[in-house]
Amino acid sequence: MNFCQGPEPVTRSPNFALPKNSTDCHLHVCGPEKKYPYIPERIYTPPDALLSVYTTLMNTLCLERAVLVQPSVYGTDNQLLLDTLATNPSKYRGVAVVKENITDHEIEKMHLAGVRGLRCNIVDLADNKGVLPLPSLNLLAEKIKSYGWHIELLMHVNEFPDFANAFKNFSVPIVLGHYGYQKTSIDIKNKGFQNLLALMREGKAWVKLTGLYRISESGYPFADVERLAVTLIEANPNQLVWGSDWPHVMVKNKMPNDTDMLNIVGSWVKDKRLRQKIFVTNPKDLYDF
Repeated sequence: MNFCQGPEPVTRSPNFALPKNSTDCHLHVCGPEKKYPYIPERIYTPPDALLSVYTTLMNTLCLERAVLVQPSVYGTDNQLLLDTLATNPSKYRGVAVVKENITDHEIEKMHLAGVRGLRCNIVDLADNKGVLPLPSLNLLAEKIKSYGWHIELLMHVNEFPDFANAFKNFSVPIVLGHYGYQKTSIDIKNKGFQNLLALMREGKAWVKLTGLYRISESGYPFADVERLAVTLIEANPNQLVWGSDWPHVMVKNKMPNDTDMLNIVGSWVKDKRLRQKIFVTNPKDLYDF
């Protein structure tokens, strides 16, 4: 069992002005474990990452909205996610993890609570590594499409050279985290990443600018990620959102600083209109704020 280190306290505001209603589109809350126990088959154990601590981060980073993503340590038990959404329905949205047999009534209840998407973890939890669970994804997509939801995939896009073909007729949008989640040493001309760019251009795929430290191979200040960021922006800036990835679970080296990482993204996204898209307009469209 991997016991995770906790995030650094956030004490500094970003060095650039975020637009009003800026949104963190990817974070997790965890614990307290006694009230919200983790599943036995988890691959890591996080420290408590409580909403009260995250709220301080939000205020310090000048963020006004947030999207909570169900972490793998809770499996399909979304109770903490739903309880958190209920604390401020206008400020928070959620991405849940569910079983294939979820009913329309359960989806409707989740929608009213603020859930706007489902997450599928292909990296850590998929039964067959390197295989897209398309039958399951198609089944869930049909159940959620009338609600305007999307499916978020945690996957290494470079491992799926037929990515665009697999989703060309998919009935809901897809969202990928961590810039497509391929290491920076991998050529961006690989078929999987190019397929992702093609789907972005068609408005069928979104990408989260999250987890710099998960794909960088140069370390802080993660300069090797800039090429990925620029390529994604050039493909379609209307399909990009940003997220903190707080509390940064399973970081094995030095814990990155949230203010520093936001400043780095700000140095790549200098245009005010582009900042408005990535931090405000696109999240509003994707998560129905």
